[in-house]
Amino acid sequence: MQIEDPNQPTTFDLIGGAEKLREMVDRFYDLMDLEPEFAGIRALHPPSLDGSREKTYMFLSGWTGGPNLYIEQFGHPRLRARHLPFPIGISERDQWLRCMTWAMQDVGLADELMKRLLAALYQTADWMRNKPE
Repeated sequence: MQIEDPNQPTTFDLIGGAEKLREMVDRFYDLMDLEPEFAGIRALHPPSLDGSREKTYMFLSGWTGGPNLYIEQFGHPRLRARHLPFPIGISERDQWLRCMTWAMQDVGLADELMKRLLAALYQTADWMRNKPE
């Protein structure tokens, strides 16, 4: 998702840097844990969301053009391979995207930035699908 022009701010910068990204990821996992509409994706996670929360933050940091925290600690993300053990279909994809949309709204991301992020996140989330509908 990195913007190729080094003279332009990164998506990480546009989000508001590390603090705002952390707030967004925390809100995402709080919503997943609290809202019944996200029960399907919540069930795919361990009882504690702490590890998932941290890894998602680390991944999104690099993915948005900030520090490559995930790669520095774990190497290449191999997103699809890491998600293959979990049954992900259209429902799970849509729950994940709805939860992330809600989190972005709650932390006050600008509409245009949200649209851009969601277009890229949709492609990634759709690529994670691995179960027949």
